[in-house]
Amino acid sequence: MVTPNHAGVFLWLMVTAVPPLAADDVMRQGEYLFRAAGCANCHSDEKNKGAPLAGGRALETPFGTFYSPNITPDPETGIGRWSEADFVRALREGLDDEGNHLYPAFPYASYTQLTDADLHAIKIYLFNQKPMRQANKQHELPWYLRSRASLRIWKMLFFNPGPFQPQPDQSVAWNRGAYLATAIAHCGECHTPRNILGGFKQSQRFAGNPDGVDGAKVPNITPDKKTGIGKWSQSDLVEYLETGAMPDGDYAGDAMAEVIDNSLSHLTKDDRKSIAIYVMSLPSVESVAHEHKPGQKKPKTKNDYE
Repeated sequence: MVTPNHAGVFLWLMVTAVPPLAADDVMRQGEYLFRAAGCANCHSDEKNKGAPLAGGRALETPFGTFYSPNITPDPETGIGRWSEADFVRALREGLDDEGNHLYPAFPYASYTQLTDADLHAIKIYLFNQKPMRQANKQHELPWYLRSRASLRIWKMLFFNPGPFQPQPDQSVAWNRGAYLATAIAHCGECHTPRNILGGFKQSQRFAGNPDGVDGAKVPNITPDKKTGIGKWSQSDLVEYLETGAMPDGDYAGDAMAEVIDNSLSHLTKDDRKSIAIYVMSLPSVESVAHEHKPGQKKPKTKNDYE
């Protein structure tokens, strides 16, 4: 027997498996996904008036400072010589065009879930942007992280590659929200704390991160009423994703303000609602993360290895 929810997922699968789009439609889809993913936020060094998508933005983390790479189609310093297969491999497997492992500061652990059609659309859009000649900066990392060989072990421990799999017992809107939040907008990359090896603490999924990029403390977005957004309504969250306004009258700040202004506010209303439906359905998790500054030593507990 096909339940309404099952029928909804079948419809969702049919929609994502439509015939190839016309070139203009692919460009529009690619631009929408590119914006939803916030690619320009990280790959443009606006603070220092850097060229769009030419990289160089510093991302300070507890593991060192990473500099985003040039993702313009410049053939010498960007990704202009990458094939479609190279591009897909980078986002789905975390490997560059030469087969080198990429650091998980690039959120391929989330992008791996993107569908083939969406990966293609993003690639087409990117390769139609203005090439900018700007060499990539070397990451500033402790000596024990400078070798990418260790990333093979990291992937074995924490990386699960493969496209998003819709849940047949959930609605079309829920699955769309799950895809947007976990794959495209990669919310968990910031809102989930990491253990001492850089893997996600799955027991604290979406429960906030005291060690966010640039030292920011990222809030709990599970429906926990004490430490999360459990007192918010679905409409509160939809409004927040569009304007940054919180139910208490405050507004989003720091990196989240940038994400809302440049990315989430440009989504369709239906997509913002789908994200809210998914996020409000998450298990309620009380944040137990220790608050400390990046680089500051803290006692290790079993939670650090979860």
